[in-house]
Amino acid sequence: MGIKVLIVEDELKILSLMESFLGTEGYEVVTATDGAAALQLFAVNQPDIVILDWMLPQMNGLDTCRKLRQIGSPGIIMVTAKSEETDKIVGLEMGADDYLTKPFSLRELSARIRSLLRRMDRSENGKSDNVLRRGELTIQEDSLQVFKSARELHLTPTEFKLLHLLASKPGRVYSRMQLLQHAFEDEFVIDERTVDSHISKLRKKIEDSNGTTDYIQTVYGFGYRFGAGYEH
Repeated sequence: MGIKVLIVEDELKILSLMESFLGTEGYEVVTATDGAAALQLFAVNQPDIVILDWMLPQMNGLDTCRKLRQIGSPGIIMVTAKSEETDKIVGLEMGADDYLTKPFSLRELSARIRSLLRRMDRSENGKSDNVLRRGELTIQEDSLQVFKSARELHLTPTEFKLLHLLASKPGRVYSRMQLLQHAFEDEFVIDERTVDSHISKLRKKIEDSNGTTDYIQTVYGFGYRFGAGYEH
């Protein structure tokens, strides 16, 4: 089975260019021009990657991204003309894995997809049987799944990689740059603070709302660590 890519873009010329280029790259491509249609296509086709424009009619890209995260775990690359850091953080908070600012080259888009696919570790050769148990969390590297007690948590590929690295060595402190290089493979220059956005989102998913668990701890001025009290 080939890698499936869903392109969600309302500018037809850009949509056509991306569809044609990614098709020649060997991807199975489906397209939508608005958020509602994208959600329907996602349910039917279950694409691996979603290329999602920010400015869409009827339902914008941020709302579409949030709803995609509720129904699945694709890799999501947000595409937009917005370039401010705050806009990027909002996109990441909604669940995007990467961010591409218009105008961009098709080769850069292809490189971003390849990088995201590596982070998602879709390749069978990259799988292992490792299972980490940390407190109520069970982290299954082979299936890229995380469970809290019996309930599955739906993490993005980036969130999974960050959690797995931190949980692999409880108590060890990782700098933002170390986490960034691990999650994004250091292929692109990305602001270290984007790690904070991913960690914030990850915490909301794995920790109790009443604050009784503290799996991921902040080491102020340096980075993050997984709580040393959760080795088993």
